[in-house]
Amino acid sequence: MATPAQWIEGARPRTLPAAIAPVLVGTGAAAYLDAFVWWKALLALGVALALQIGVNYANDYSDGIRGTDEVRVGPLRLVGSKVATPQQVKTAAFVALGIGAALGVVLSLTSSPWLLVVGAASLLAAWFYTGGKSPYGYRALGEISVFLFFGLVAVLGTTYAQAETLHWTAVAGAVGVGAIACALLVANNLRDIPTDTATGKRTLAVVLGAARSRQLYAALILLAFILAVLCALASLWALLALLALPLAVRSLKVILSDAVGPALIPVLRITGLTELVYAAGLAAGLTIGH
Repeated sequence: MATPAQWIEGARPRTLPAAIAPVLVGTGAAAYLDAFVWWKALLALGVALALQIGVNYANDYSDGIRGTDEVRVGPLRLVGSKVATPQQVKTAAFVALGIGAALGVVLSLTSSPWLLVVGAASLLAAWFYTGGKSPYGYRALGEISVFLFFGLVAVLGTTYAQAETLHWTAVAGAVGVGAIACALLVANNLRDIPTDTATGKRTLAVVLGAARSRQLYAALILLAFILAVLCALASLWALLALLALPLAVRSLKVILSDAVGPALIPVLRITGLTELVYAAGLAAGLTIGH
């Protein structure tokens, strides 16, 4: 039986900034439109966190039963390390996704019913990332999904739920946050290229190879900061997002140094912090400049 600490580690807390960041930016964009609604922002945050934890447990379960996680250089996986049974982890995934669905229904019914369709698509994407007979995460589509759901959908959905309209700053912020979230997954999959190749998990990093994956990571980080500068056309305070630049430089130095295996693990934490600081700065800048 897994301990509470192991369940927390299995939830992959280092990935949670990818859930918090888009809600911050989406709320900042709503505030820029003078439409901030605190309880809707909290509901959106609950949805994002529950879905992130749910997809992490679902990934643990699906990779574990396929044997992908039997040999790892990264953090604990519950099924792969046999500290929890597949059924226990699957149940945890369904509970988290169920909580996210319930909160999403409340948010949709108090905002716009069409958000229910977006929520249903998010749930399906969460499960079939590594679940089902033909998981799209095994077909080099993980980064596209992360960009779509933890970038565009999460930011624009958060803004629309509060303001019931959109603004170009929300779109720019969504692309920026989505780019950093993609970079986080690129770094994770770069680390796992040897084991993923051996187990037949065809991630984008496996397809591109290590060198081009490192270049992709750098390009995604650069894109995010270019978009932050673009948002300064609406509010000069949006440049607060550049407070994340020193963190980004730290992770880029590791990525571009040809580090492999365990040496890449700190990049996940630093990239997560980069995304969080970037989002907080951009959200604050849009709020101040509204």
